[in-house]
Amino acid sequence: MKLFILLFFCLFSITALAQDPWSVKGSVTDHTSGASLHHTTISVLRAKDSTLVKFSRAGENGNFSIPHLPKGKLFLLVTYPGYADYVEPFSLDSSKTSVDFGKIKLTLKATLLADVIIKGKATAIKIKGDTTEFNASSYQIQPNSKVEDLLKQLPGIQVDKDGKITAQGQKVNKVLVDGEEFFGDDPTLVTKNLRGDMVDKVQLYDKKSDQAAFTGIDDGQKEKTINIKLKEDKKNGYFGKLDGGVATNKFYQGQGMFNAFKAKQKFSAYGTIANTGKLGLGWEDSNKYGSGADNVQFQDGGVSFSFGGGDALDSYNGQYNGQGIPLARAGGLHYDSKWNNDKESINANYKIGSLNVDGTKNILSQNNLPTGIINSNSDEQFNNYMFRQKLDATYQVKLDTTSNLKLSVDGTAKNSEAHSTYSGNSSSNGLLLNKSLRTVSNNEHDKLFNAKAFWTKKLKKTGRTLSLSLSESIKQSETKGFLNSENDFFNSKGVKDSSQIVDQYKINTIKSSIFTGSLAYTEPLSKTLSLILNYGLGFNNSSANRKSFNKAPDGNYTILDTVYSNNYKLNQFSNLGGAILNFKKDKTTINFGTKVSLINFDQKDVINNTSYKRNFVNWNPQASIRYKFSQQRSLNLSYNGNTTQPSIDQVQPVRNNTDPLNIRLGNPDLKTSFTNTVNLNYYSYKVLSGQNIYIGGSYNFTSNPIVNSVNTDATGKSVYQSTNLSDKQTSNYYLYAGFEKKLKFMDLSPGINFNTNGNTYYSYINGSLNQTNSNSYYAELSLSKYKEKKFEGRISFGPSYTTNQSSLQKSTNDNGWGLTGNSNFTVYLPGKFEFGSDASYQYRAKTQSFATDFHLLLLNARISKKFLKSESLKFSIAANDLLNQNVGFDRNANGTMITQTSYTTIKRYFMASLSWDFNKMGGAPTKK
Repeated sequence: MKLFILLFFCLFSITALAQDPWSVKGSVTDHTSGASLHHTTISVLRAKDSTLVKFSRAGENGNFSIPHLPKGKLFLLVTYPGYADYVEPFSLDSSKTSVDFGKIKLTLKATLLADVIIKGKATAIKIKGDTTEFNASSYQIQPNSKVEDLLKQLPGIQVDKDGKITAQGQKVNKVLVDGEEFFGDDPTLVTKNLRGDMVDKVQLYDKKSDQAAFTGIDDGQKEKTINIKLKEDKKNGYFGKLDGGVATNKFYQGQGMFNAFKAKQKFSAYGTIANTGKLGLGWEDSNKYGSGADNVQFQDGGVSFSFGGGDALDSYNGQYNGQGIPLARAGGLHYDSKWNNDKESINANYKIGSLNVDGTKNILSQNNLPTGIINSNSDEQFNNYMFRQKLDATYQVKLDTTSNLKLSVDGTAKNSEAHSTYSGNSSSNGLLLNKSLRTVSNNEHDKLFNAKAFWTKKLKKTGRTLSLSLSESIKQSETKGFLNSENDFFNSKGVKDSSQIVDQYKINTIKSSIFTGSLAYTEPLSKTLSLILNYGLGFNNSSANRKSFNKAPDGNYTILDTVYSNNYKLNQFSNLGGAILNFKKDKTTINFGTKVSLINFDQKDVINNTSYKRNFVNWNPQASIRYKFSQQRSLNLSYNGNTTQPSIDQVQPVRNNTDPLNIRLGNPDLKTSFTNTVNLNYYSYKVLSGQNIYIGGSYNFTSNPIVNSVNTDATGKSVYQSTNLSDKQTSNYYLYAGFEKKLKFMDLSPGINFNTNGNTYYSYINGSLNQTNSNSYYAELSLSKYKEKKFEGRISFGPSYTTNQSSLQKSTNDNGWGLTGNSNFTVYLPGKFEFGSDASYQYRAKTQSFATDFHLLLLNARISKKFLKSESLKFSIAANDLLNQNVGFDRNANGTMITQTSYTTIKRYFMASLSWDFNKMGGAPTKK
């Protein structure tokens, strides 16, 4: 409570000091005709550093007025499409509190000499409220370049080699086209396929939840988003791309995409196939192929009850993490349209895809226990397959001038197969402790359906609103598979004294139905203060029937193993209430409040006829402060508290004999933990100088945390159990900072980034409390340059330092230096030739845990030639991993465990490919 009071009064003090009495006004007209120019952009900037102070737009009659300006030397910038920019310096002080510019007459650029027009990128970026807007025409890209190539030119935005986008230090999860979803959850389908020359504006902002966007009151749910606004004359016609290549060592890839736009209708189709890991395997694989959000968990603080298939069998989640050789096939259809004067719209997507991954893996581990050291060696051969198709649609309608309705549905059908063979052993002081051989195979079929309705209503009083959200999620999952394992255990003399053999057929049938509803009401208490009230309820009805069968004498699996079979039914009911106050005045926005959820939980063991019931209360306080120094400089501070209940797997886990060397027990005495999280973000951008600064971080600590307790016996068998730690707190922190600026010298754009993160964690190792402190520090210098049809490139590099210290093993740590570097460049040669290369370098110095250094340099190169007048046909020869240094290798030290992993991965190959970009775009589309 003291924290809330302190933050509240600090912000009121800032607000009181931020009232400025100075102002400007005037009107904007055409120099020749004298006609008023409405909606002209009016900006006021500081004279000393060109920082944007405030901006506005002229009204329908061309008049403008900007109040609450600071005193000092300033200048006025007036911009209007097709006209030369108007710039005039002025000053405000105690004797001159207002300036009337009278009629400002703008002149068409066509009537001026080229050296009279004010040039540069002063209007390349505009700040509109919370949105940073980039004018695409101010940046240069090559013919047939994609949106991804345009994004690389924008300050504050980075795109890595896999297409992952980072903006202002945060990952961009969503890319929209004209404000609409484009193939749903895959940003790379936009950035790698839409043409860059079709883009009019690029808008960067934090997308709020539907609830927050409607009420205007922040609920803490934000997602960094990019919206691609297309040019009007690029919304009528078709375009696409065909690309195919064959390579040495049996590698290949191919893709095709077709887009047809007409007025407010968009239709797109795509297909890909590749075993190179580069097509159809972007940075959002978990959404494209994996279960991702398919695991159903009850929200608002309830006991989590996950229904993934991996709890009894090693089901494949459909993700590719660089381990193994992948074969990906994917395709999709997209359609969106608006009609009835934009009162109605629809957005629909269908996606289908499969992913097959084959490979091998070896894991060497060293477990440094208080009683001694156990060394383990494990080999795995795996073959995984996932097939998934998904259909989703969103329909929105403006019911009248005050109410809207949004309906969303999606359905997913998924099939996965996993086949793995494991062999391994553990030893201590040269004596064999155990030896194991396991084979696991399964086939999983999932069906998932989600439906959501969101209704909003603006009432008569301004700011008074009502909204209702209803959602239903239904999932059915059936997994069938075989488990065969043989584990031999050896005594202190290294002689086998026991064996454990498992030969079982397993069937898991899991069903869940989750309904949630929430009602929100906002009431303006004054011009600056408003209140939002929330009420919600939820129902979770689920069942999990898992059966294990041993082999009968006739060879069929018909004997039920009751120890490893269970049939659970779950009923959970939740009531949620909350109140949030929102204060907004001038440059300051404050909101604070809390949510309270009452949970009634009942899980029944049908086989043993036992029931586990629990009732509990969760508190979720929140507070946030935002202060906007100017349209391009802001500070955000937020706090969230969250009560976390132990999961069912922690309280009452399912008996699992998939790995007899690692057993998990339940702890029904577990209590809740509470996590406090504080986030801080600062952002500043100077329009004229192109200077970009962003700083941010977060810190959280958990009271009464739930930690692991591990007991490993003399044979190497480990038993895990969760427990509360009442007198300790676990914690995590993350800090980042970045600076970029455009230099006139050689047209270079240098930047520097820094980030650090760390955590403090506890666990019990054979009854002894172990504290692990881990920290990571990383700095990066970057330099980029772009010269149209000559050269483009970027290089970044920087050192890192990591620390990993365990209290039980103080003499052994994983502290060490590292170095990371990345570069890419393209040189445009005469005759429509291009030469390019990209490289990445990793270095990790030896530590007390690892006695050798680790180096990895991956170098790719390509040369291509473009054909046709439009340069739309391109032939390329490329080399992947030119130095043949790519090795599947990873090392990790965590607490008392040190591991080294080696695995199959994609190595050197040479590929010849041919690509064709085609398009036929008409003029401005007919408006409906």
